[in-house]
Amino acid sequence: MKRYLDLLADARTRVRELAPWDLRERLAREKDLLLLDVREPQEFAALRIPGSCNVPRGILEAACEWDFEETDPVLVTGRDRPIVVICRSGYRSLLAADVMQQLGFARVVSLRAGLKGWNDFDQRLVDAAGEPVDADLAETLLASKVRVDQRRPRGS
Repeated sequence: MKRYLDLLADARTRVRELAPWDLRERLAREKDLLLLDVREPQEFAALRIPGSCNVPRGILEAACEWDFEETDPVLVTGRDRPIVVICRSGYRSLLAADVMQQLGFARVVSLRAGLKGWNDFDQRLVDAAGEPVDADLAETLLASKVRVDQRRPRGS
């Protein structure tokens, strides 16, 4: 039986990952670069990389195709466009980029370490109004919130 970390390791064999400093360089030189944030809408509203768009991971496949309520025309027509998929830690984005490659997206990569890595690299994040988010507040918002009941029982 595969576990979540196995799925991530498997996807990593097929998906190219981009470091935060490489994304900064690409943003400076590629005007057509699409930043696709696959976090949930409330996460996206709290903070994001300026200029990114939001399609939650749970509806991604439908958003990439015509004739669905979730269809996102920018994605459907962007199969040849350079796309960087973003999430909080780089896990959801890795799986999303893997699926997008299966759907024919030729130039999709995942942001390694996600927004946590972007913030650690002291790069700009904004809120829903486009206002800058303080790096310390961003760190708090991006921190893991695993509850005690979600932790692996001892001895298993």
